[in-house]
This record gives sequence, structure tokens and C-alpha cells, in this order.
Amino acid sequence: MDKYNSKQAEAKIKKFWEKEKIYKFNGKSENVYSIDTPPPYISGRMHIGHAFSYSQQDFIARFRRMLQGNLFYPFGTDDNGLPTERFIEKTNNVSSKSMSRAEFIELCLKTLKKFTPECVNDFKILGISCDYDIYYSTIDKLSQKVSQKSFIDLYKKKEIYKKDFPTFFCVRCQTPFAQAELEDKTETSLFSTLKFKVDDKDLLIATTRVELLPACVGVFVNPDDKRYKHLIGKKARVPLFNFEVPILGDNSADVEKGTGAMMVCSYGDKYDVEAINRHKLKPKIIITKNGKLNVAGYELSIKDARKKILEDLEKRGLIKEQKKIEHVVNVHDKCGTEVEFLPVKQWFIKILDKKQKLIEQGRKIKWQPEFMRKRYENWTNGLEWDWSISRDRHFGVPIPVWECSKCGSVILPDEKELPVDPMQMHKKCKCGNIATPETNVLDTWATSSLTPQIASSLVDNKIRIPFSLRPQAHDIIRTWAFYTITKSYLHENKIPWKDIMVSGFVTLGGEKMSKSKGNVVDPIKVMEQYSADCLRYWAASSKLGEDLDYSEKELIAGKKFVNKLFNASKFAFMFLKHKPEKCKLEIIDNWILSKLQILIDESTKSFLDYEYQKSKAETDKFFWSLFCDNYLEIIKNRLYNGSEKEKKSAEYALYNVLLNLLKLFAPITPYITEEIYQECFKKYEKEKSIHLAKWPEADKKMIDKKALEIGDLFIEILAKVRQAKSEAKKSMKTPIVLELDENDYKLLESVLKDLEAVTNSKDIELGGFRVEFE
Repeated sequence: MDKYNSKQAEAKIKKFWEKEKIYKFNGKSENVYSIDTPPPYISGRMHIGHAFSYSQQDFIARFRRMLQGNLFYPFGTDDNGLPTERFIEKTNNVSSKSMSRAEFIELCLKTLKKFTPECVNDFKILGISCDYDIYYSTIDKLSQKVSQKSFIDLYKKKEIYKKDFPTFFCVRCQTPFAQAELEDKTETSLFSTLKFKVDDKDLLIATTRVELLPACVGVFVNPDDKRYKHLIGKKARVPLFNFEVPILGDNSADVEKGTGAMMVCSYGDKYDVEAINRHKLKPKIIITKNGKLNVAGYELSIKDARKKILEDLEKRGLIKEQKKIEHVVNVHDKCGTEVEFLPVKQWFIKILDKKQKLIEQGRKIKWQPEFMRKRYENWTNGLEWDWSISRDRHFGVPIPVWECSKCGSVILPDEKELPVDPMQMHKKCKCGNIATPETNVLDTWATSSLTPQIASSLVDNKIRIPFSLRPQAHDIIRTWAFYTITKSYLHENKIPWKDIMVSGFVTLGGEKMSKSKGNVVDPIKVMEQYSADCLRYWAASSKLGEDLDYSEKELIAGKKFVNKLFNASKFAFMFLKHKPEKCKLEIIDNWILSKLQILIDESTKSFLDYEYQKSKAETDKFFWSLFCDNYLEIIKNRLYNGSEKEKKSAEYALYNVLLNLLKLFAPITPYITEEIYQECFKKYEKEKSIHLAKWPEADKKMIDKKALEIGDLFIEILAKVRQAKSEAKKSMKTPIVLELDENDYKLLESVLKDLEAVTNSKDIELGGFRVEFE
């Protein structure tokens, strides 16, 4: 073993893992630990958030593989969503809307075929130990079949319906979307107080959205507001556009907000939608799907129309006052565009009537960390809309439906026909009419919510729901976690997994990383500079659910650790020329092996509780302090100069401690532990990879309490000697005379030879503790 070259070693080991199929699922459903692996979007190379969260799930996966021996850990890619479409458009410099659906789909598939292998390889480089032969794409034929079957089954159960209803609409992405895809964004706007007219008197109403004046259908005042109570039942004239709308009493008008009177438009927000339905007002739709006003003289984009209407209101003296305000607006999470509410025919899954049931399902799952369950429940309680599952896009899973324009019948395909694209097939209605194919595709979450079923289908459904684990980030609790729990409940009345582990975000200087902010770190470059093990070592320094600031300091610490582990192993195998046999042990060797059993027990408990960071910290401390700084220094003299009996004892303890330390570190730093195992231990151990070795099991019979008492005092005395030499500015090799009090001397009598050697004592005498330099 020469100096460790991480780049060469990791490339070599990665090839070994792939060639030997180290992570292959054994095909058995007994005693299996199953993971519902997150499928990353194919929208470029791996980002630092992926490296962070996938490392954390892989810590658990590798531990469980060693503990149970049977792990189902598939890999998928999410190629079915707006991020993928955007990536395709950007990569090929095209617009999906300027192409036919067939042309764009062909381009998508061609581009994905080119980029997917590179993307998947990033995860292999990081050491994510999936069985990559159990692979799915959320747009492949299998996923489409599972997704379309889900739609058909729920439609037959009357859990899916179609309705022309105002919903969240993105004028940039040109599609409706669900409540879960909303994000809040703080923006600066003009809050303008406008002069409506009632009986030729001003009625002041403040708004930020003057462009919706042509869509005003009513004015609300609170029935308890003495200022306006007498106006209820009258009509108000809309400024600039000069038409009248009814004034209605409604408790939603906040007496303290603005002027206390509010205009209701179709549609400014979800409250307008509810208000118009509640009072049975006739809506006026003025915003088109491409984000322009359909109003004479104002056929402009929303923002340009807002600007021009403000100018015209100002010219006519119809603005009482204006002020700049900062307020929170809803935007589409995929592009950041302000949401509009447009009436669109779309498909919904019923969820509002199941909120309490879905909360109960969530409580059957063990959340790691537990407080993340509250986020799930808060989201579920706050739902105000059914799940909109149809999207007006080209690239997605087609909704498997034809509708007869003559008799209104809905026609579904047979299961044996799945997957289908209705636009590529003709269906005849029972009335004889050729049915019209559905042109919309399913929301990406309508497919991603079925990842347990999709993954299980890849192995002939040998893995049953519930899976053991779902790993994911906290920002998609409201989408991926919620929708998967929903689908599993609707289809099977089961929870989808027993446990869910939720990771945090990566921050830089306390801010979440994002390309738009320019504060991103490229994990590929990080791995090239430091190594995959170092990046994983950094990711293991954070608890589940906690955001972690990117830190080069922790990467440098990882590099020091990797080199130290390599060098300590190199030193050990200068003496380990064969696998040592069990023998009568010296006290200090009993002490380190006793300490090891305690560490194994603590580490196992930590991993079982998903506290990989605790296992890492404790094992790190043991390795650096007890093993390297103390134990190796203590046994050096015996290894070089001891009797045969003394050497055998040291060799036995050294071999077993080092091997078990490698196993405890293996889930966190898989490359260096595999390298040392292959170079040093493989010839003595039966497993072809350390990652297939059995997880260490603490042997409480090996815990020698007397050896622990003696060894702990030994280390305490050694630390005092080192401190004395350091304070005297002497080399640690400086010879000394060591004086111990009677009690310590008697307790350490059986290990005085080791103590003399490690402290370089010429003599150890009775008295009070004292270090005398010669």
C-alpha cells in the first residue's frame, strides 16, 4: 500500500462494484429492507442538494444491507415534468409550443437518451449503492402503464372527475397546476386607492391589481361596517371602464384592510373564486392563456396592461392615493411566474373529503425527524382545492380518455391496451360517433406518487407495500410525500412505507443555494478536488431535517480522515502477515476490544434511529483518540519488541478493531473502506466486498469491566504525562521517571510494561503523581 490516491482508487473501486454486481438485489422478498428511492429530474448534472440528500439515504441503505443482507434499492429518473421540458428546450434552443406534440416528444426522448447516462453516472461516482439494473424512468412504458391504470381505477371508483373550474394557471408554462406547486414570493407593488362612484359620490377601494378592473363583478363591504352598511344593495361604477356592479354585504371584507371596501374580480385570487361562486355572480374572463388582456385598448401583457391602466387612471384623476408596498404573492414553483386563476376544463382527484383520513395515514408512518410530520399535517389541513392532475403540455403521460361530443360518454381503454396515447388511437362511442381524444397529460406527481408500485413492478411485484423507507427532502412533503400517501390510501388503503426520512437543504452563508442567486457549488468539481468520500463525510455532519451550510473545512477534515485511516491500516499490516487467532489477551488489548463492543452497540442503535451523524461522530472519536492517538502508540513496543505471546495478543486486537472500524465507517465513506478491505483483509475474509460483510454485532461477554477500569486510568495517566512534556516543551520521546500514587500503581501493576514503553519511562515509582525529566 503506497500513498492513497483517491481519484485512482475511487475510479477502480467503482468499476469493481459494477463488474461484480455488489449491489444487486437478491430477488428474495423475505427479510427485505425496501427503499422507495427518489427519482431525480433529468435537467442537467447532479447538484449539491442531490449529493447531500442522496448521501444521507445511502448511509442508511448501506447500513441496512450489511445488517440484513437483503436490500431492495432501485434507481429511477423523473423525466416527466416541466423541469425536464425546460431542460430539453434550453438544450436544443426550441420552444415546445412552436412544435407539434409528436415532434417535441421525439426530441425529448432523443435528448434524454443522450444525457441520462451521464446524469445517472454522477450518482454512481458519489457511491450511491442502488441496484442500477432495477431502473425506471417516469416516462417509460412501464411507468405510463402503472400511471394510466391508476387513473382508470380511480375514475371507476368515482374518485376522479372533470370540471371547468377556475384554477391555478401559469401563463408562462401555459398549463394549470395544483396547489402544491405554489410558492410564496415577496414583491414590491403599487397599492392604489381608486375612486369608484356610488350615487355620484366616491367609494374608495384600494388594490394592487388595477388590470383586473374590467373583470370586476362586484364590491364587498362588511355588513357590520357602519361606513358602508347603507350602500348594500346599491351599485358601484367601476372607474375608467364605466360599468356598474352590485355592492354586497360579505364578512370576508376586512374592516381594517385598505379602505374596508373590496372589489371582487374574475379572478384575482382563490378568494375571488370562492366569493363569485358563493354569490352566484357571473364571471368576466379577461386574461388569456398566453398572459394578455382581452380588453379593447389594453391587448397587452398583464404587467404592461397594469402600467397603462395606472397611467390612464392618473390622467383622469381617478386615483386618490398611491404607496409602494411589499407583499407576498403566489408564484408557480417551476418558473416563479405570478399565478393567475383561469377557468380550464381539467381532471381532479378528490382529496378535500379525505383530509382527516390522510392525516390518520400520516400518523401511521414513523417520521424521521418526528417534527416533519407536523409539516405534513399542516399542509393537509390547509388544503382548499382538490388535486388538479391534468396539464396542458406536450411531454408527459397521456390521460387515457376519449370523450364523445355527441352523447357525452367517457371512453376508457382496456388494461391490455395500456399504455396508450389517445391522440394516436381512434375510439368509437357506443352511439356510433368517433370519440374525441384527451389532449392533456397527467401531472408529473400523478405518476411520481406511484414510485413504490412502479419499482415493485420491475421485480414481478415481489416487494409489497408498505416499503420500509421513503427518503426525500422537506420541500416536497406537500407533493411527493402527500400524493404518495394519497394514492396508496385510495388504491390499497395502506401506508406506502413504514418510515420516512426527511433531509434538509444545503445553504451557503446561511442562504439556500439556487442558480438564480448564483450561489451554487458543483458537487462534481468538489469530488474531483477532494473525493466522493470527503463529500459524503461532509454530508454526514448534519442531522436529518437540518439545513447544512457548505463548508470546505469539513471537506478538509474528511480528507485528513481518509488519509489517516489509510496510513493507520498501512501501519497495522506491517505486522499482520496472517489472520490472528484468538488467544489470551493482554489487559490493554482487552480494554480496546471492550471499548469497541460499546461503540458497536451505540453505533448500531444510532443507525437504527437514523442518526448516522451520531454514529459518525462517535466512531470518529474512537478512531482518532482511542485507536490512533493511544492504542497504536501503546502497542508499538510490543509489536516490535514483545514476546511471541505479547505480539499475538496485540495482533489479534489490532486486526479485529481495525476491521470493525472499517465496517462502522463503510456506510459513510464506502471507497476508502473498500480499498483497505480489498488490499488488507480480503485474503483473510470470505466476503468479496466490505459492503456485503455482516454488520458488527456487539458481544457484551467481551466487555471486561476490570480491563475498562485499568485501561481508562492508563489513558488518563498517559494524557497527564503528555501534558507535562508539552508544558515543559519536551519531545514526547524524552525519557522520564514516572511517579504514581499507591492506588494507581496497584491498579496499573499488570500494564506497567506497556505504560513504561509508551511514556518512555526509565522507572515507575510509588509516590504522588510526578514526571521527572532526566
